[in-house]
Formats: sequence, structure tokens, C-alpha cells
Amino acid sequence: MTDSDNITSLPFVTRRRVLAGTVVATTAWTLEGNASAGDAGTTNVPSDPALALRREWERVHKQTERLCRRQQRLETRLVESVGFPCVTVRLCEGEQVTVHSIEMLNEVLGKAPDMAALRDKAEADFAAHQARWDAAAEETGYTAAFRAEREASEKMQDLLQAFSTTPATTLAGVAGKLDAVLREGEAWEECSEFPWPQIRSALNDLVHIAKGFGAERVRRRRIRPNQAETLRHSR
Repeated sequence: MTDSDNITSLPFVTRRRVLAGTVVATTAWTLEGNASAGDAGTTNVPSDPALALRREWERVHKQTERLCRRQQRLETRLVESVGFPCVTVRLCEGEQVTVHSIEMLNEVLGKAPDMAALRDKAEADFAAHQARWDAAAEETGYTAAFRAEREASEKMQDLLQAFSTTPATTLAGVAGKLDAVLREGEAWEECSEFPWPQIRSALNDLVHIAKGFGAERVRRRRIRPNQAETLRHSR
């Protein structure tokens, strides 16, 4: 290990990537629009519970994304002004190591009695740095932003879980489920690997099918008034 080596563990902060949008983000709305067009003029059409859930998920998703961006902006300022809580220790061999948690510090220094003095000083230095971070986080609003983003994220996860027990009654509802899962999955996983290409393909298939249904319904609505006019003139 060289003097420039760092051992980094950051349990206090969340380096969450901003939720990823995809080219299929509007597909559920395309399907929903076609479904609404197809139902125009039809009474007593039952609502799709999956679509209602999808709308709520979309609202919370956008809220979480805004909060995540705000949290990351504030975190960047904290890093620039205070730095992540850490401590740098020089081992007996002359190696210099930077750690970002007490757990990692104990792993590096161990429990040997001859390391007690070094360990106590390092723990005190780390605690002081942590206290500066905590104070600045509270003052700048980072702590509140972190808490709000976490609560919104947990609510979004609850809504995603609800998709598994909420039946869809329309193609738009099915697409809404797939769209939400795909967007959440692509925010975290390698989106070129299984199952994301397959889900994306199935979602695109639903869009094309629904577009065909929507076009046919519009065509029929245009024909019917003309047919009615012809019948009136023939009487």
C-alpha cells in the first residue's frame, strides 16, 4: 500500500444517482391517451386501478427526483466546504491511510494494545470532523433534504410494491406497470442486460398495439355520424 492509498467507506451519505428517465417514459401516457380516446362517448366505463396507481407513482417519482437533485447539490457544497468525514492515520510502517468510518478505522488499526494511543487519537479526530459535517449539514439544510428524499423514495418503493397486487384492466394499465418497473430498474441496474431489453420490447409492443386500437376507434367514430346522416336523408 502506498502513501496515496485511500480506504473509503461512506455510510453517512447517500451517493444515489438521480433517477434515470428513458425513451419509454411517455409510452404509458400514449396508451392512456388512446384508451381515453377509445372510451370517449362511452358511459359507465370502469376506471383502471393500475392507471390510478401509476399516476400516483409518477407524481412521487418526480418529487423524489427533485429532492434527490437538491440533496446532491447541497452535498456537493458540503464536500467542498467541509469534506466527507474522514481521518488520515500513519501506520508504524510509514504507510498513510485515509478512512471514512470508525468501522474501517478499527479494521485498519486493529485491537492490538500497542495501537491504542493511535486509535484513540484517530477516533477523536474523526469524531471532530463528523461533528463539523453534522453541524454544517443541519445549517445548510442538507439534513432536512436528505430526510425528505429518503421518505419520498420509500413511498415510491411502496407504490412499486403495490403494482404487484393491483390488477390492470386496460392495456394502458399494463403498460403503466411495465413503464414504472423499467424506469426504476434502469436507474440502478445495467439497462442493456436481462431483463430490461425484454421489458422494454414488451412495452413497445403494447404501444404499437394500442396505437392500432386507437386509430381504429377514431376511424369508427368518424364513420358513424356519416352513416347516421345518410339514414336521415333516405327516409
